[in-house]
Amino acid sequence: MAGHCRAMAARLRAWLGMGCPSCWLRGWHRSPGLLGARLAHGGAADRLQQEYDAVVIGAGHNGLVAAAYLQRAGVRTVVLEKRHVLGGAAVTEEIVPGFKFSRASYLLSLLRPQIYAELELQQHGLRVLPRDPYSFTPLLEDRSSPRSLLLGHNMTQTQQQIAQFSQKDAQAYPEYEAFMGGLVLALDPLLDAPPVDTAALGQGSLLQRLRALQALRPLLRAGAGSWTWCRSHAASAPPGLALGWQLPRYYEVLTAPISKILDQWFESEPLKATLATDAVIGAMASPHTPGSGYVLLHHVMGELEGRRGAWGYVAGGMGALSQAIACAAAAQGAHIFAEKAVCHVLLGRDGRAQGVALQDGTEVRSKLVLSNASPQITFLELTPQEQLPKDFIQRIRQVDTRSPVTKINVAVDRLPSFLAAPNARDGQPLPHHQCSIHLNCEGTHLLHQAFTEATHGHPSSRPMIELCIPSVLDPGLAPQGCHVVSLFTQYTPFKLAGGQPWDEHARNAYADTVFDCIEAYAPGFKASVIGRDILTPPDLERIFGLPGGNIFHGGMSLDQLYFARPAPSYSGYRSPVPGLYLCGSGAHPGGGVMGAAGRNAARVALEDFRRL
Repeated sequence: MAGHCRAMAARLRAWLGMGCPSCWLRGWHRSPGLLGARLAHGGAADRLQQEYDAVVIGAGHNGLVAAAYLQRAGVRTVVLEKRHVLGGAAVTEEIVPGFKFSRASYLLSLLRPQIYAELELQQHGLRVLPRDPYSFTPLLEDRSSPRSLLLGHNMTQTQQQIAQFSQKDAQAYPEYEAFMGGLVLALDPLLDAPPVDTAALGQGSLLQRLRALQALRPLLRAGAGSWTWCRSHAASAPPGLALGWQLPRYYEVLTAPISKILDQWFESEPLKATLATDAVIGAMASPHTPGSGYVLLHHVMGELEGRRGAWGYVAGGMGALSQAIACAAAAQGAHIFAEKAVCHVLLGRDGRAQGVALQDGTEVRSKLVLSNASPQITFLELTPQEQLPKDFIQRIRQVDTRSPVTKINVAVDRLPSFLAAPNARDGQPLPHHQCSIHLNCEGTHLLHQAFTEATHGHPSSRPMIELCIPSVLDPGLAPQGCHVVSLFTQYTPFKLAGGQPWDEHARNAYADTVFDCIEAYAPGFKASVIGRDILTPPDLERIFGLPGGNIFHGGMSLDQLYFARPAPSYSGYRSPVPGLYLCGSGAHPGGGVMGAAGRNAARVALEDFRRL
């Protein structure tokens, strides 16, 4: 099997000219997926109609979710996507012939369970492959058998792994997991509703005020969730002080640097650094940055097949999730077009959104316009500036979109063999191969050092690397014996020091640094590489419309969440332009393949539509 793949790899290398230092693979055509396709119920007319009830700009997963809910409610909806493939950042593309990559986002956990059930995504082809164990951190140590840390859902085995480094930490870990679970439970109700409109509580008629009071229910439910958890864990708190004991600690997690929180629980650096990766991933932040604790919570508040905090691969790559949502929308009658780039939002004399104009000059009229694009694209490029308040425009321009991420997709002809966990002789996958493999994570000081270099405009010399091999659980992604490898790396600044461009040389130089790091942990990795696709922050912005390359459409810091996302007084999906709504990751509750923003925005838009 491995020999078959290596022979094919040799032919591919010869064809691609792998002797050339550039592996950017510019001339390749991607797998079509839903290339140029328009999904419609029952094979309806294949032409774009001139008028709909609602237009959704962008077929990212949130836009597709919004379209599905609107169409399900009887609102005639069309989705217009500028790229050749649906899904936004949740796409599957054949970068190397025969190798199918989740080119941008690559793991699933955060998608709201209501969306799974209400859109019947399993019936529309979605299949998720859970991972257990889920985290593997090999160490570079000057010893014959370097150690590693393997975390999974079996608590006893996980504690045994942690005990290699600290018996104290092994004993504390279950309580830490329970504490974080309680905080997630408390925050969960806030994800599925618009933020509270505090201004509306004191304005309007009595009926309007009562309606505004209903928006407080998620906040009250959040408090109730915290109270329920605290009561169930009261035995570990001073008598009668369970709630008072927990809430200050919850507040601290939300506001403090994650390094401070982890230092309170643990002493072993490999465990702290492994946990800290979830607090900085996708964020231009160090473990020592205040508020990084919330980013960790954002990554552990997901659910997969009923298991809290679990992450898995989507069979067929992340594009299969987008296709399932698109099929759910199309089954209800929504029209979905690729290669239809929106030029600007059309406004009526009364200032209301009345549809969109496409780059080819086509106009599509509608009563509602929902934008899955970032706030920057939506309000600074697609909306006439004279129709927006100046302070609102200033707020959007000031959103922190700094990104640390360079995503590298790699085709290999064999599995990496780590010094800390060598491969079996038959080359078959071992349990750790299905995990998120954390490299350069021996200690939180390494993460901080990598961050510091990027703040000065230099790509990290020892970057934080999250390495995943989805083809271990989904072999159809690669030819027999070969594998696809996803490298989510940090930290790389959007702008390099001295005004240097992110050109071909800079891309490949950084990728070579990443590959050298992997080689140190898994000798032979570089020799296994068939092809690679390097996406720096400017590339992520250009290809996927991610502002600054930010995977969340804007930082997930506390000053850019809830009431303030994307701007104060506009956190409820409605924009300053009547009839124009934001439904992407730049809206509450933020980034990740969650779908909550799309579902929430659709419900708000539907409420307004019924009043028209």
